[in-house]
Amino acid sequence: MRYAALATCADRLGAVAVLLGHTSDDQAEQVLLGLVRGSGIRSLAGIPPRRGEVRRPFLEISRAQTQASCDELGLVPWQDPHNDDPAYLRVRVRRALIDLTTDLGPGVRAGLVRTAALARQDADYLDALAADARRALGDLPWEVGDLIQLDPALRTRVWRAALTDAGVPAGALGRNHIAECERLLTAWAGQGPIPLPGGYAVTRRSGQVSVSGPHTVN
Repeated sequence: MRYAALATCADRLGAVAVLLGHTSDDQAEQVLLGLVRGSGIRSLAGIPPRRGEVRRPFLEISRAQTQASCDELGLVPWQDPHNDDPAYLRVRVRRALIDLTTDLGPGVRAGLVRTAALARQDADYLDALAADARRALGDLPWEVGDLIQLDPALRTRVWRAALTDAGVPAGALGRNHIAECERLLTAWAGQGPIPLPGGYAVTRRSGQVSVSGPHTVN
């Protein structure tokens, strides 16, 4: 919701970019949050320095440095009250990171930030390979034999991209849904359609897989 509001405001003002104040501390917290959630290499890639009109010019400097700069300039930054509410997982992760830094030393944050940069390189490369594989497959329906030949690391990305493009809500599409789609290939036992968020479904029939939904049928 915040990013949608920022995008709307940028459009209204004719802005060419939206600058956000995330720091290396936020990056370290994001990587640790990805580890906690166990959501794959893309989550370990952390916060991207740039996405669309959004830019994050402070990602390589610490929160302490930005605070010191504000103090020097006589600026009083606004503090989001949600940042202190332990009801949010991110806040609990932030506090855990403080404890880890105390116990293991300041290198913890730097290590997490390096992990984000390395994971982003790998994730971007795998995404590019998956995009090539999807183009080679063509439009749905797809032959089961062609899908089986793909490495699982690429195939799961192909599934996710194809399903969201078909209309499945990206935010509701979880790893469990992709795993069930995979079972149509790797553990085929004549099972019926795999239900997906938004009223969509993936079906295997006559050696092909297809996606159907409330508005489109492939």
